[in-house]
Amino acid sequence: MVGIPGVGKTTLARLLATTVEAHFITYSAVISGIKEIKTVMVEAEQQRKYYGRQTILFIDEIHRFNKAQQDAFLPYVERGDIVLLGATTENPSFEINSALLSRIKVIVLHQLKPDHLKQIIARALKDPAGGLGSTGLKLDDPSTDVLIRMSDGDARTALNLLEIASDLAQSAGKKEISAEELQEAVQRKVLLYDKQGEEHFNLISALHKSLRNGDPDAGLYWLARMLEAGEDPLYIVRRLIRFASEDVGLADPQALTIAVAAQQATHFIGMPEANTALAQAVVYLATAQKSNALYEGYTRAAQAVHEKPNEPVPLHIRNAPTPLMKEFGYGKGYQYAHNFEDALTDMSCLPDSVAGSKYYNPTDRGFEGEIKRRLAEWEKKRKKS
Repeated sequence: MVGIPGVGKTTLARLLATTVEAHFITYSAVISGIKEIKTVMVEAEQQRKYYGRQTILFIDEIHRFNKAQQDAFLPYVERGDIVLLGATTENPSFEINSALLSRIKVIVLHQLKPDHLKQIIARALKDPAGGLGSTGLKLDDPSTDVLIRMSDGDARTALNLLEIASDLAQSAGKKEISAEELQEAVQRKVLLYDKQGEEHFNLISALHKSLRNGDPDAGLYWLARMLEAGEDPLYIVRRLIRFASEDVGLADPQALTIAVAAQQATHFIGMPEANTALAQAVVYLATAQKSNALYEGYTRAAQAVHEKPNEPVPLHIRNAPTPLMKEFGYGKGYQYAHNFEDALTDMSCLPDSVAGSKYYNPTDRGFEGEIKRRLAEWEKKRKKS
């Protein structure tokens, strides 16, 4: 089972344990080692072999085991000695051994919606045994909405905040939990984010694609999501600099200048003051003319480098700083552009295997349209000469 914290992965595992007639064992990969688990799996093998009883092994935070350790599960899963049930907050494609992944079914538990959280909160307020039913405390609709917003789809967070807020309300002699108690309970909203996990890559992808789509509002939103959650601003600005060349390019040459200036400002003044410099770069990049001609041009040139023979640099465009090099023909036939009309020559600067290749194909957008016009004009003049 994969899902963000607080969506009920462990709860579902416990429900399963009460409804199936099997030996149910639970471990947390955070505090248990693979040695302990191997012992359990040997016992599970004996349970199946001698008593015909199956064992369900639930591993919470299974991604904490490295991929070599996960190999230990394979023979027991393969033979059916255990039914392996794992819970993780990480993307299984990245964190689970491919051999193990091919033998299991991945169930995705999505973030809880506001209506789900509202039901959970209502039950907690009514339940006298496991909840707050015995306190008689109430929570009105506006305060419930505040609690739901603070929880970000995490039921565990919602219940923890509700419990703290109820203590605050009772200590003040109140019979109703207010938004003020909730705010005091949370102090500051804890944002769902993992700098090393999938959410890190999801959010930077969202920022990049929003800028590419020319949406400054979405760009600012995803920027704020990352910065307010504590992302390294220099990581963000590195991605902005890349975007300036990959997706804007020479359609707007100023884009790279703006992005690099944002990096310098971020490095110089730090956070939180640098948030507006980053916001300025985000809005500029979102609203700039777009072209990926540079990116595609480099990709085609790199492909040629790998696929074609890497021929020596043509002699006529080599420097000849010594008499011996001149004897070998270095620089012979070189045409110094400034000695020609419009500083144009018909001299080829590519090796024979790729002579005449066109890697950079400018678009008509922004300044790149002017570059396209120049190149077409120069091509005509070269053909006439």
